[in-house]
Amino acid sequence: MPPRMPRRRTRRPLRTAAVGAVVAAVLAAMPGAAIAGTTIAGTTIADATPAAARANTAPANNDYCAGQCNDILPPGENGNATLADILANKVFGTRPAHTDDQLGPYAALASGYPGLTDDQLDSFFNDASFGVPADQVASTTSPRPDVTIVRDKATGVPHITGTTRYGTEFGAGYAAAQDRLWVMDLFRHVGRGELSGFAGGAAANRQLEQSFWQAAPYTEDELQAQIGSVAASGPRGQQALADAQAYVDGINQYITQSYNGRYFPGEYDLTGQVNAITNAGSIQPFKLTDLVALASVIGALFGSGGGGQLASAEVKEAADARYGPALGDQVWNSLREVNDPEAVTTLHDGQSFPYAVPPADPQGTALPDPGSVVPEQLVYDATGSAASTAATAAPGVLPGNLLTAKHGMSNALVVSGKYTASGHPVAVFGPQTGYFAPQLLMLEELQGPGISARGAAFAGLSFYVELGRGQDYAWSATSAGQDITDTYAVPLCTTDGSPVTLAAQSYLYHGVCTPFDKLVQTDAWSPTTADSTPAGSYSLVMYRSDYGLVTARGTVGGQPVAFTELRSSYDHEVDSIIGFQMLNDPSVVQGPAGFQQAAQNINYTFNWFYADSQHTAYYNSGDNPVRPADVDPNLPTWAQPAYEWQGFDPTTNTAQYTPPAQHPQSVDQDYYVSWNNKQAADYGSATYGNGSVYRANLLDSRVKALVAEGGVTRAELTQAMEDAAVTDLRGEDVLPDLLKVIGTAPVTDPQLASEVQQLTAWQAAGSKRTETSAGSHVYTDATAIQLMDAWWPLLADGIMHPGLGDQAYTALTGALQINESPSGGQTGATSGSTSANESIPHKGSSFQYGWWSYLDKDLRSVLGQPVAGPLAQQFCGGGSLTACRTVLLTTLQQAAAETAAQVYPGDSSCSAGDQWCADSIIQRPLGGVTDANSTWQNRPTYQQVVEFPSHR
Repeated sequence: MPPRMPRRRTRRPLRTAAVGAVVAAVLAAMPGAAIAGTTIAGTTIADATPAAARANTAPANNDYCAGQCNDILPPGENGNATLADILANKVFGTRPAHTDDQLGPYAALASGYPGLTDDQLDSFFNDASFGVPADQVASTTSPRPDVTIVRDKATGVPHITGTTRYGTEFGAGYAAAQDRLWVMDLFRHVGRGELSGFAGGAAANRQLEQSFWQAAPYTEDELQAQIGSVAASGPRGQQALADAQAYVDGINQYITQSYNGRYFPGEYDLTGQVNAITNAGSIQPFKLTDLVALASVIGALFGSGGGGQLASAEVKEAADARYGPALGDQVWNSLREVNDPEAVTTLHDGQSFPYAVPPADPQGTALPDPGSVVPEQLVYDATGSAASTAATAAPGVLPGNLLTAKHGMSNALVVSGKYTASGHPVAVFGPQTGYFAPQLLMLEELQGPGISARGAAFAGLSFYVELGRGQDYAWSATSAGQDITDTYAVPLCTTDGSPVTLAAQSYLYHGVCTPFDKLVQTDAWSPTTADSTPAGSYSLVMYRSDYGLVTARGTVGGQPVAFTELRSSYDHEVDSIIGFQMLNDPSVVQGPAGFQQAAQNINYTFNWFYADSQHTAYYNSGDNPVRPADVDPNLPTWAQPAYEWQGFDPTTNTAQYTPPAQHPQSVDQDYYVSWNNKQAADYGSATYGNGSVYRANLLDSRVKALVAEGGVTRAELTQAMEDAAVTDLRGEDVLPDLLKVIGTAPVTDPQLASEVQQLTAWQAAGSKRTETSAGSHVYTDATAIQLMDAWWPLLADGIMHPGLGDQAYTALTGALQINESPSGGQTGATSGSTSANESIPHKGSSFQYGWWSYLDKDLRSVLGQPVAGPLAQQFCGGGSLTACRTVLLTTLQQAAAETAAQVYPGDSSCSAGDQWCADSIIQRPLGGVTDANSTWQNRPTYQQVVEFPSHR
């Protein structure tokens, strides 16, 4: 008998009350409408703004930072260029005002930080004070009578002041469109899987829309349902919806005015949206669901954590095959470093926050049969250029690997007032969102009823400041990446009793054969001025189960299954709006407790940091699902009731989440550092590489030394950040181990001895990648740096490959890439293998992902030094110190034989062999205007330097 068929469920139905809330809030947000007391469909909308905040309609002067708040966001605030601007940039190299004026000061810190004083900070950062002095006003605009947008001469940042809540948010939308309309339009299409039809069918455009459709596919009704869900959450949700609608109204007014006045972004001309001669065409107005699509993109990029269980399973199975199940599991466990005792943690006062730590005897694990896993097909019915490989080299409007490639994240350095010169906390922090022209983020100041903040926000979501400062406090975040995404093995089935194969379109849910939801997005494109790819079309298809999205198929014990990924924030992309609203509200954030309360309302995985004049604080946000105690979150799990998240409801994708008290948090620790490292002891992560050497070590060692000395200033903390930013992690924390092994005997070969001496001198000088002088484009210790760049991938191969064997070595590179150098070009190969899973070139952020810890632990073990949490096997030279030394010298000799052109092979921006250029940061163009390369530094994109001398 075939399994019985259930009735089809409707996913997240939009309840009548939610509809009433949506309609009421939208109507209330119209110009001149009053929000309080509106009742539609039984829902009364209250004013969420506290009375005290409502009474203060112009809080622009409530600035307690006294000129000690700074920020920077390269390349510049202005992200809109007309067609004439773009053509002038291509022909004459000119750029519109404020397009790149923050790039120079940002780049200059790499050479200017030694000897930095507090008085010199304004040379490298913007003044982030509230308001604009009268003599610094560049322009004043009032798109409505109840809002004024003032732009300053120095940076062109919009300072938005509203006498009403609606006017404030309207102005935020208007200013966002002025500065980022094209970027916003790109990303609302990316979030819907429609980029190619909008901006051309270049291969990169297709790659990008495919990756996002795989991560967050929604129907239009489901996007609308998320809006309804927020509106039904209470007064703050209703206020957020009204704010968002006012924001959209502001965007749309700018679209209408710029189209009629013909000063809209020139990319609309270049992509054929508008005829450059006749002005025929249109710029589609924005709607609320566009903001949900935008939020899904940002959440997928920066606020999701976990996943990767299939890759981890492959490492386990390969290790078991190599060493046998018992020793193989020990090797696998030591390589994943889930709770490594030597890992640098943000909370270092002995706190423990157990979460996602593997159980001793896991149950429900579903390991795929080796070789059976097949990625899920995504593209169907391809025609024209979509079915051809002829246009694969065509450039896209966005990097195709924006989501799929591993990107660097963010850092934070915060010191308690007990250890500063002034007695007030000092913070240097910011997100690393990548380098783009224009940026994904934009700067703004918002002042209005219940809102008082200045900082950065993602374009298209800037109705609240997302990272920045309030009247007497500042906050920032780093991506946390704790495990909120699990992989399930879902048994396949057929509804007609036919044999079950991997092609089956139904699955077992609690014993019932249930068809997958089929989410289809069809995209078609024509050639455009900017993209000569021939016309084409295809359909993107994602299958969704009650256990998440289907990412692959395979067999477990011979049984056909679909492997799905279930993310707790899926279908809840906009829930975090409440937390951001609270961070902007001075009546909520009056100290650490209010800050942590706001952060608790953010469901994305972030580490949040706070500083005011008296206190510092930290909180790790995210909807952390509660798993059964016997489930290992690091491996695929059988899709059975016994192994589901506790309280799991698939119709709403909700579950029981760990309570706030169980999230890593702290107030007034002596200092905090984060560079996407481990949060606290016992706080597990599915990410490999949180071991003894991680790039956060560069921050921790420097800030710890400052705190021990005391009297820390803003300039000194900035120096600590920047000194770490120009340091090669491999040189500082692994090269000493390498030199110790080599130094156990004399190096008799004169050439090798010279190379060892160069590396020794570089390490003694601080392992810096800095220019001989500002603008020289030549590195001090250039030869040693080239040696290290060429040596590392050969080292990793020479040390680890023989012991792991081909299968485990390859599997481990899939779970954690070997190297992430600044240039991203070293892909060394020996023994028939390659380590080509390098970083993206020219992206700045480096040394987050790599085998630094593996080599450090193994080399110290071979040297006979104590190692807490050692690898289960000694790899280098099979554990023989003599043989290990031979491996190091042999691979160093191979590295020295490589020419500069081999180490730095060149690309469309750099000649082969140009070391500085290979490292250099490029602001990846998201539009028609490009910027010059800048010197490498491993640093946040947007960054604040703050110290508040007083408090409300």
